[in-house]
Amino acid sequence: MIHPRYASLRLRLALLFALASAVLFALMGFYVFNALQREVAYRDDIALLGRIERIEDIIKDNKNIDYLKNQPKLYSNMLGNRDNALWIIGESGDLLIEVNPENLPTPVIGELEPTSLFTTTGGNPARMAWSRVSNGDSNVFIIASKLLAEREQMMAAYRWNLGAAWLVGVLLAFAVGWEVVRRGLLPLHRLSQQAAAVSPQHLGLRLDAQKQPQELQALTVALNSMLARLEEGYSKLSQFSEDLAHEMRTPLNNLMIQNQLALSESRTFDEYEQLLDSQQEEYERLARMIDNMLFLARAEKQDSTLHLESVDLEKLSQQLAGYFEGMAQERGMRIETIAHGHLLADNGLIRRALANLLANAIRYGEESTVITLSCNTQAAQWLDIEVLNQGVPIGEEHLPRIFDRFYRCDASRSHPDDSGGLGLAIVRSIMHMHGGEVIINNSSAGTQFTLRFPR
Repeated sequence: MIHPRYASLRLRLALLFALASAVLFALMGFYVFNALQREVAYRDDIALLGRIERIEDIIKDNKNIDYLKNQPKLYSNMLGNRDNALWIIGESGDLLIEVNPENLPTPVIGELEPTSLFTTTGGNPARMAWSRVSNGDSNVFIIASKLLAEREQMMAAYRWNLGAAWLVGVLLAFAVGWEVVRRGLLPLHRLSQQAAAVSPQHLGLRLDAQKQPQELQALTVALNSMLARLEEGYSKLSQFSEDLAHEMRTPLNNLMIQNQLALSESRTFDEYEQLLDSQQEEYERLARMIDNMLFLARAEKQDSTLHLESVDLEKLSQQLAGYFEGMAQERGMRIETIAHGHLLADNGLIRRALANLLANAIRYGEESTVITLSCNTQAAQWLDIEVLNQGVPIGEEHLPRIFDRFYRCDASRSHPDDSGGLGLAIVRSIMHMHGGEVIINNSSAGTQFTLRFPR
């Protein structure tokens, strides 16, 4: 199977850094370019208006346009270069003075814009300013112009320079981002090296969260928690395999020994019948063990389904008490039921869990005592079903493992017809399937198992 290849985290971060820089540089360049364009246009407008004001002052001081005609240097020096032009036109439209190096068309007075500053279009776009000045008994129009070609060429060159600077900046940002991300990901690389050192032979290794950056400390703690759970699960699996081998070896050895003895010498029909009865017990023990293991394997699957229905607890407890009555009487014990109410659960699974608890209570409780099956409905959040047997309390050292598979507090007290050490493990799995829990209370009066179901 071919797995798709994804870009490395370093490349992604470097590209994102370059993208962010590209956007930022573009916005800065756009702002700078527009600011410069506005500033250049503003300065050109100020220069045009200043030129108009100076011509007006000369005309007002001399009261006669003829003075300007006789002193052409006064206004020709004001223009400075070939991009500027100046016209002084009489009120009747006659051209009085013209400085026009580029031979631009003479403006028509009637076509002047109402504003004192405007831009012309056409083959040679220009910025123009005009003013009307009193000259004796008549008025004259002063018109100054500046071609925009030079300004546009300058701004175009500046635009290309900004574009080149933007491209270089983005490439530098990618290169710098690549190196910065490489250095920034070094702790993650070291963390992966430490995690790679963990193996089935070294499950006890843990990652040092204190030496990690703050952003990786939570990840390190989570990985350590995961490793602790894996170590615990691996240990339980190893213990389970060992216990399973031990539990299955005993009946298999019994069967082989019985067969070897039977084959070693001739037997009567009755002896063969007894042998078959004994072997049948071992087969039934193996069958119960395999059935219980299959049930546990299915119960641990996330997709295991429950057949929920309303369970009458009083009726169920009476049925179970009647079923185990004979077994209890063999040990002089009595089962007392104090249960009532209804529970939404899987009837078959609840019956199996309570049957395991009752069988366990009969098997390990004191003789001639009372086993109590009761129901506690006082809490609003949950419902408790309690099984109490009187006798010697379970040792504190056994409580952490009491629900482990194949675990027995006293292996010497095992019976051929017991659950093979899987009864309490099945009870816990059934409660987990229902979203509840099983609680054990150990006291001098006896042992109480509580099945707590959420409401």
